[in-house]
Amino acid sequence: ATGYNEQPTLMRRASRSAATTTFSLEVFDNEVVPSSLQSIAPILRVAAEIQNERPRVAYLCRFYAFDKAHRLDPNSRGRGVRQFKTSLHQRLERDNASTLASRVKKTDAREIESFYKQYYENYVLALNKGEQADRAMLGKAYQTAGVLFEVLCAVNKTEKVEEVAPEIMAAANDVQAKKEIYTPYNILPLDSAGASQSIMQIEEVKAAVAALQNTRGLQWPASFEQNRQKPGELDLLDWLRAMDNVRNQREHLILLLANIHIRLIPKPEPLNILDDRAVDALMNKLFKNYKTWCKYLGRKHSLRLPKEKAEVQQRKILYMGLYLLIWGEAANIRFIPECLCYIFHNMAYELHGLLAGNVSIVTGENIKPSIGGEEESFLRKVVTPVYRVIEREAKKGKNGKAPHTAWCNYDDLNEYFWSSDCFLLGWPMRDDGEFFKSSQDVPQGKRAQKNTEKLGKSFFAETRTFWHIFRSFDRLWTFLALALQVMIIMAWNNISIFDVFQKNALHNLSSIFITAAFLRFLQSILDLILNFPGYLRWKFTSVLRNVLKIIVSLAWSIALPICYLLQTKSFSFAKVQNALSFLDKLKGIPPLYIMAVVIYLLPNLLAAALFIFPMLRRWIENSDWLIIRFLLWWSQPTIYVGRGMHESQFSLIKYTIFWLLLLCSKFAFSFFMMIKPLVGPTKNIMSIHHVAYAWHEFLPNARYNYGAIIALWAPVVFVRFL
Repeated sequence: ATGYNEQPTLMRRASRSAATTTFSLEVFDNEVVPSSLQSIAPILRVAAEIQNERPRVAYLCRFYAFDKAHRLDPNSRGRGVRQFKTSLHQRLERDNASTLASRVKKTDAREIESFYKQYYENYVLALNKGEQADRAMLGKAYQTAGVLFEVLCAVNKTEKVEEVAPEIMAAANDVQAKKEIYTPYNILPLDSAGASQSIMQIEEVKAAVAALQNTRGLQWPASFEQNRQKPGELDLLDWLRAMDNVRNQREHLILLLANIHIRLIPKPEPLNILDDRAVDALMNKLFKNYKTWCKYLGRKHSLRLPKEKAEVQQRKILYMGLYLLIWGEAANIRFIPECLCYIFHNMAYELHGLLAGNVSIVTGENIKPSIGGEEESFLRKVVTPVYRVIEREAKKGKNGKAPHTAWCNYDDLNEYFWSSDCFLLGWPMRDDGEFFKSSQDVPQGKRAQKNTEKLGKSFFAETRTFWHIFRSFDRLWTFLALALQVMIIMAWNNISIFDVFQKNALHNLSSIFITAAFLRFLQSILDLILNFPGYLRWKFTSVLRNVLKIIVSLAWSIALPICYLLQTKSFSFAKVQNALSFLDKLKGIPPLYIMAVVIYLLPNLLAAALFIFPMLRRWIENSDWLIIRFLLWWSQPTIYVGRGMHESQFSLIKYTIFWLLLLCSKFAFSFFMMIKPLVGPTKNIMSIHHVAYAWHEFLPNARYNYGAIIALWAPVVFVRFL
């Protein structure tokens, strides 16, 4: 017998290298094969199982696996394929003689034919004991018998055996039919052979399965096999078969519904009929984010229900099944949740139009789904284009070496779907849309850089700079700076804590608002500069807000010092002072400055009120009213996530008390142990004039010892801020 009796040969003998030792004998037994050759893993598993019983048949299985691997990747271009094929070829060379000597029959064809008959009788038929059969063992036996028949056909073809024995064909037909019945499953055996299993006898599981099998009123596509269109064999997910993960999501949906159904209080009656409360509870959980997204963008959601009450539960299960199928096939798009919302929104709208018999405005015909009808259509038409965008952006990152502003991560891509502009992509999504700019083919040569377009950042662009330390924690730095200024003023003027509200003390302490205005101006400039890469995706109103913030903060930085230093008696200012005569009780402070500070603090007072009442702030931030959005436009950008994320009132009180105690202790220690002891030496140093420096060439004309003062206070400042 030629072919299987001779040693196998390759078109080009692979060289022996250190890489060939990667695959040992244990590799084939454990089915660790390259990802591009996964289809030969079951063959190698069967070979490992029957190695001790029939070594020659195991050899034939490995030879067939090698031949199949060579046909799948003849040039060995896949990762690890060359080393794997070389190691497998070496083992075939080593085992050929020994297995040939242990062969029972005269030819390889008769050897594997006799073993197939023996395996079918001793294993398959012996395990098939009806309802008492071990389903796992029987399913494995059918899978093994299927592999053996595949190898048998290959050996017969090599040895030119024209016909297979009738009893072998009968056994093979029986195995093929039972392989479809005893399919692998995760938790629920939903095929006809698993109906007798214990888990399938649970009432809530029966209720969920029966609800999914309610296909009444649905028109099945003509592509479905006629002999399978029988009641109970197909369910709602089969009708939605646009993806390839129906089997997994069927179990997923059944278990979710059964879990909620059995926990209902009061218990549903009868228990084997799915309660509408379970369907509604699961639907609210699955579509909570989707409904919030639609409300945020001002769009009506696509979860439209029929008027007939009998069809409502079926329609809800169809929507949930569609969402789970999309999620199961989405791969990395799961990290872009609002993109999934966009996909589901359009597919659910088409589903409603298909079931309601709506007519398309464009074609004048009944609405038909844009995705489906072809094998892997959802993967090719929806998932692949979005994945290419993710892939291109990841390559721009250069394994984290490129600046963050040069590429988009998952969050940046997801933020594209926080705006109603995402609906410009249409459905099916247009390849020339703004979202797909980075994945479009760009011209090569000198014009490549000019014409290349990218999606760009959106609300946040992380620019690597030292100023991010201040910009990201601006409120902390501002608070520490103002607290340091207050303590220095109190220590310098020897102001007691009980004398803070005296006119002279209050006049000196009120200068902290000028410092706050300068720090706010710095923060506004940093917002404009550090977020500049994000302006490619920002709207005009967002850019305008940042520019206006700079103008307003600059105006306050100029107005507050002028009002503070104002000591004029001109006619114009005299009128203002007369109008503010009710503030004469604080004669040490110019009334105009007090009014300026009050106006400057109004936004802070509002923020403090919202801080005290977090429930009000939570309601305001979650509100989609246009008037509320307009009022919030100045304080924060309009974003989808992170709204209303605040602690409860009780948690806020505990949080505030903790930080009050901690900061009071910190400031008391800093004031009495660090700042106040330095005031006296500082005044003494400043009172010294005409200091003769030893290093006069560095400071030839200095009259005051500022260097000593800086050296004295620098450690305190560093400890305060670092």
